Amino acid sequence: MKQFIEARISLKQGGDAFDIAVARLSELGFDGFLEEEDHLLAYCETEEPDSEKVLHKLHSEGFHEVEINLIGNKNWNAEWESSFAPVQISDELVIRAPFHKPVEGVKYDIIIEPKMSFGTAHHETTYLMLQAILGLDLNKREVLDMGSGTGVLAILAWMKGATQALAIDNDEWAYNNAIENKIRNNADIEVEQGDANSLKGRCFDIIFANINRNILLDDIPKYDAVLNSGGSLLMSGFYTDDLPLITEKCAEAGLEFKASQTKNNWVAAIFIKP
Repeated sequence: MKQFIEARISLKQGGDAFDIAVARLSELGFDGFLEEEDHLLAYCETEEPDSEKVLHKLHSEGFHEVEINLIGNKNWNAEWESSFAPVQISDELVIRAPFHKPVEGVKYDIIIEPKMSFGTAHHETTYLMLQAILGLDLNKREVLDMGSGTGVLAILAWMKGATQALAIDNDEWAYNNAIENKIRNNADIEVEQGDANSLKGRCFDIIFANINRNILLDDIPKYDAVLNSGGSLLMSGFYTDDLPLITEKCAEAGLEFKASQTKNNWVAAIFIKP
């Protein structure tokens, strides 16, 4: 059975403190987060739990009010179910768990099993990506969802008429969760475990990448290499202050900035390949 380190971190400042903490903790290997009123719960998978080592690492990064716990899969899922609420984006889309009742009147109803994978629409970046995708013409397009987490973006792309929707994530847990969500939604998407190095020789009309700034900066040239002329690259996972750096890197690859939207200092931006 998998085990996870849970770091309960006091963040009494509120506001952007949560967003900044999530970004820093992501770089330290944490990839699951829950926000409480004045605490952030951060999770990472572990085979050899060492609470003292994790605590020391967090202290050295400036997180001083921290409580470390060891939890298992069952505990994690129960935690999600107790706090996971449906997310509705306009009158078109609802993201909900299997234990939620369907919402009447929406065009797209996506069921996501809330586990350790990122991509339930509760975080601003996933919300922004889904919102942007709703405005895209995906009919008969070949789409890549890079760093796919739950696979929710690829599932929506398929619902909007994509002829191919490929979800790729390097995390085994996310890979398995995306397969589970594919089945739950009867979605004809492909799911693979891998990273941007596995893209050679492929071509896509539209690429989604909701990861983090550093990975995006490294992989933008790889996305450009497999993006068809006239195609779009939609990215999130970074802050408004990072947009100029992302735009500069895209310009170096020959990608042109088209538009962006923000939510609580997070950004989703679209770039076009001429």
